[in-house]
Amino acid sequence: MAIRTDAPTRREQILKEAARLFAERGFHGVGVDEIGAAVGISGPGLYRHFPGKDAMLAELLVGISGQLLTGAKQRLKEVDGAAPEVVLDSLLEGHIDFALDDRPLITLHDRELDRLRDSDRKLVRQLQRQYVELWVGVVRALYPDLAEPAARSAVHSVFGLLNSTPHLARPGSLPGRTTTAALLHRMARGAFAAAVSD
Repeated sequence: MAIRTDAPTRREQILKEAARLFAERGFHGVGVDEIGAAVGISGPGLYRHFPGKDAMLAELLVGISGQLLTGAKQRLKEVDGAAPEVVLDSLLEGHIDFALDDRPLITLHDRELDRLRDSDRKLVRQLQRQYVELWVGVVRALYPDLAEPAARSAVHSVFGLLNSTPHLARPGSLPGRTTTAALLHRMARGAFAAAVSD
Protein backbone atom coordinates (compact mmCIF):
# COMPACT_ATOMS: atom_id res chain seq x y z
CA MET A 1 0.00 0.00 0.00
CA ALA A 2 1.14 3.54 -0.65
CA ILE A 3 2.47 5.36 2.38
CA ARG A 4 0.79 8.65 3.09
CA THR A 5 3.24 11.54 3.35
CA ASP A 6 0.98 14.60 3.69
CA ALA A 7 0.30 16.11 7.09
CA PRO A 8 -2.81 14.96 8.95
CA THR A 9 -5.84 17.23 8.83
CA ARG A 10 -7.15 18.87 12.00
CA ARG A 11 -10.00 16.35 11.99
CA GLU A 12 -7.50 13.46 11.82
CA GLN A 13 -5.47 15.02 14.65
CA ILE A 14 -8.60 15.25 16.79
CA LEU A 15 -9.47 11.61 16.11
CA LYS A 16 -5.96 10.43 16.90
CA GLU A 17 -5.89 12.24 20.23
CA ALA A 18 -9.44 11.19 21.06
CA ALA A 19 -8.48 7.54 20.43
CA ARG A 20 -5.43 7.85 22.66
CA LEU A 21 -7.32 9.54 25.47
CA PHE A 22 -10.35 7.24 25.26
CA ALA A 23 -8.04 4.20 25.35
CA GLU A 24 -6.10 5.53 28.33
CA ARG A 25 -9.01 6.78 30.45
CA GLY A 26 -12.19 5.36 28.99
CA PHE A 27 -14.82 7.14 26.93
CA HIS A 28 -16.58 8.68 29.93
CA GLY A 29 -13.29 9.63 31.58
CA VAL A 30 -12.42 12.17 28.88
CA GLY A 31 -14.07 15.52 28.20
CA VAL A 32 -14.15 17.53 25.01
CA ASP A 33 -11.97 20.19 26.67
CA GLU A 34 -9.19 17.62 27.18
CA ILE A 35 -9.40 16.44 23.58
CA GLY A 36 -9.31 20.04 22.40
CA ALA A 37 -6.31 20.84 24.59
CA ALA A 38 -4.45 17.86 23.13
CA VAL A 39 -4.73 19.35 19.64
CA GLY A 40 -4.41 23.01 20.63
CA ILE A 41 -8.00 24.18 20.26
CA SER A 42 -10.76 24.95 22.72
CA GLY A 43 -13.18 22.22 23.66
CA PRO A 44 -16.11 24.08 22.04
CA GLY A 45 -13.94 24.46 18.93
CA LEU A 46 -14.22 20.69 18.47
CA TYR A 47 -17.87 21.11 17.60
CA ARG A 48 -16.84 22.68 14.29
CA HIS A 49 -15.48 19.22 13.40
CA PHE A 50 -17.72 16.80 15.33
CA PRO A 51 -21.15 17.14 16.95
CA GLY A 52 -19.82 15.41 20.08
CA LYS A 53 -17.77 12.60 21.59
CA ASP A 54 -20.24 9.96 20.38
CA ALA A 55 -19.58 11.03 16.79
CA MET A 56 -15.81 10.79 17.35
CA LEU A 57 -16.13 7.29 18.76
CA ALA A 58 -18.32 6.18 15.86
CA GLU A 59 -15.95 7.61 13.27
CA LEU A 60 -12.98 5.94 14.96
CA LEU A 61 -14.51 2.47 15.16
CA VAL A 62 -16.43 2.48 11.89
CA GLY A 63 -13.46 4.16 10.23
CA ILE A 64 -10.83 1.63 11.25
CA SER A 65 -13.07 -1.30 10.28
CA GLY A 66 -13.54 0.24 6.85
CA GLN A 67 -9.84 1.02 6.49
CA LEU A 68 -8.85 -2.54 7.32
CA LEU A 69 -11.25 -3.92 4.73
CA THR A 70 -10.24 -1.40 2.05
CA GLY A 71 -6.55 -1.95 2.76
CA ALA A 72 -6.91 -5.72 2.52
CA LYS A 73 -8.74 -5.45 -0.80
CA GLN A 74 -5.99 -3.19 -2.11
CA ARG A 75 -3.34 -5.66 -1.01
CA LEU A 76 -5.16 -8.47 -2.79
CA LYS A 77 -5.19 -6.44 -6.00
CA GLU A 78 -1.47 -5.77 -5.68
CA VAL A 79 -0.62 -9.47 -5.31
CA ASP A 80 -3.25 -10.79 -7.72
CA GLY A 81 -1.99 -14.00 -9.31
CA ALA A 82 0.78 -14.50 -6.74
CA ALA A 83 1.31 -17.72 -4.80
CA PRO A 84 -1.10 -18.20 -1.87
CA GLU A 85 1.77 -17.80 0.62
CA VAL A 86 2.56 -14.37 -0.81
CA VAL A 87 -1.08 -13.33 -0.62
CA LEU A 88 -1.41 -14.40 3.01
CA ASP A 89 1.88 -12.72 3.90
CA SER A 90 0.62 -9.47 2.40
CA LEU A 91 -2.57 -9.58 4.46
CA LEU A 92 -0.56 -10.38 7.57
CA GLU A 93 1.76 -7.43 6.96
CA GLY A 94 -1.21 -5.10 6.69
CA HIS A 95 -2.87 -6.33 9.87
CA ILE A 96 0.41 -6.30 11.77
CA ASP A 97 0.92 -2.66 10.75
CA PHE A 98 -2.50 -1.92 12.22
CA ALA A 99 -1.79 -3.92 15.39
CA LEU A 100 1.47 -2.09 16.03
CA ASP A 101 0.54 1.40 14.86
CA ASP A 102 -3.07 1.71 16.03
CA ARG A 103 -2.97 0.08 19.44
CA PRO A 104 -5.35 2.62 21.03
CA LEU A 105 -8.03 1.69 18.48
CA ILE A 106 -7.79 -1.97 19.48
CA THR A 107 -8.30 -1.03 23.13
CA LEU A 108 -11.13 1.29 22.15
CA HIS A 109 -12.88 -1.43 20.15
CA ASP A 110 -12.60 -3.92 23.02
CA ARG A 111 -13.92 -1.49 25.64
CA GLU A 112 -16.27 0.89 23.91
CA LEU A 113 -17.95 -0.85 20.95
CA ASP A 114 -21.17 -1.28 22.93
CA ARG A 115 -21.40 2.50 23.36
CA LEU A 116 -22.06 2.99 19.65
CA ARG A 117 -25.56 3.52 18.32
CA ASP A 118 -27.08 0.29 17.05
CA SER A 119 -26.71 1.36 13.42
CA ASP A 120 -23.01 2.18 13.83
CA ARG A 121 -22.33 -1.02 15.77
CA LYS A 122 -24.06 -3.05 13.05
CA LEU A 123 -21.95 -1.32 10.41
CA VAL A 124 -18.76 -2.14 12.32
CA ARG A 125 -19.82 -5.79 12.56
CA GLN A 126 -20.73 -5.91 8.87
CA LEU A 127 -17.34 -4.51 7.83
CA GLN A 128 -15.57 -6.91 10.17
CA ARG A 129 -17.46 -9.91 8.76
CA GLN A 130 -16.43 -8.92 5.23
CA TYR A 131 -12.82 -8.57 6.40
CA VAL A 132 -12.88 -12.01 8.03
CA GLU A 133 -14.42 -13.66 4.97
CA LEU A 134 -11.76 -12.14 2.74
CA TRP A 135 -9.12 -13.74 4.97
CA VAL A 136 -10.97 -17.06 5.04
CA GLY A 137 -10.77 -17.26 1.25
CA VAL A 138 -7.04 -16.56 1.27
CA VAL A 139 -6.35 -19.08 4.05
CA ARG A 140 -8.34 -21.80 2.26
CA ALA A 141 -6.45 -21.11 -0.97
CA LEU A 142 -3.23 -21.85 0.91
CA TYR A 143 -4.67 -24.72 2.96
CA PRO A 144 -7.39 -26.28 0.75
CA ASP A 145 -7.95 -29.19 3.16
CA LEU A 146 -9.00 -26.78 5.89
CA ALA A 147 -12.79 -26.71 6.17
CA GLU A 148 -14.44 -23.31 6.04
CA PRO A 149 -15.55 -23.25 9.71
CA ALA A 150 -12.05 -24.23 10.83
CA ALA A 151 -10.51 -21.59 8.58
CA ARG A 152 -12.83 -18.96 10.04
CA SER A 153 -11.91 -20.02 13.57
CA ALA A 154 -8.23 -19.87 12.67
CA VAL A 155 -8.62 -16.35 11.26
CA HIS A 156 -10.36 -15.15 14.43
CA SER A 157 -7.64 -16.79 16.54
CA VAL A 158 -4.88 -15.10 14.57
CA PHE A 159 -6.64 -11.76 14.91
CA GLY A 160 -6.74 -12.36 18.66
CA LEU A 161 -3.02 -13.02 18.63
CA LEU A 162 -2.16 -9.96 16.55
CA ASN A 163 -4.60 -7.69 18.36
CA SER A 164 -3.03 -8.54 21.71
CA THR A 165 -0.42 -5.82 21.15
CA PRO A 166 -2.05 -3.32 23.57
CA HIS A 167 -1.42 -5.88 26.31
CA LEU A 168 2.29 -6.10 25.54
CA ALA A 169 4.79 -3.97 27.39
CA ARG A 170 4.90 -0.25 26.71
CA PRO A 171 6.04 0.56 23.15
CA GLY A 172 9.51 1.69 24.30
CA SER A 173 10.21 -1.64 25.97
CA LEU A 174 9.31 -3.83 22.99
CA PRO A 175 12.26 -5.32 21.08
CA GLY A 176 11.77 -2.81 18.25
CA ARG A 177 9.04 -2.49 15.66
CA THR A 178 10.77 -4.54 12.96
CA THR A 179 11.62 -7.37 15.34
CA THR A 180 8.13 -7.35 16.88
CA ALA A 181 6.47 -7.35 13.44
CA ALA A 182 8.61 -10.29 12.34
CA LEU A 183 7.77 -12.19 15.54
CA LEU A 184 4.03 -11.60 15.10
CA HIS A 185 4.28 -12.68 11.47
CA ARG A 186 6.02 -15.96 12.36
CA MET A 187 3.55 -16.68 15.15
CA ALA A 188 0.56 -15.99 12.89
CA ARG A 189 1.89 -18.22 10.12
CA GLY A 190 2.59 -20.91 12.70
CA ALA A 191 -0.96 -20.67 14.01
CA PHE A 192 -2.42 -21.13 10.52
CA ALA A 193 -0.12 -24.08 9.87
CA ALA A 194 -1.13 -25.63 13.20
CA ALA A 195 -4.79 -25.41 12.19
CA VAL A 196 -4.22 -28.03 9.50
CA SER A 197 -1.73 -30.28 11.28
CA ASP A 198 -2.89 -33.74 12.39
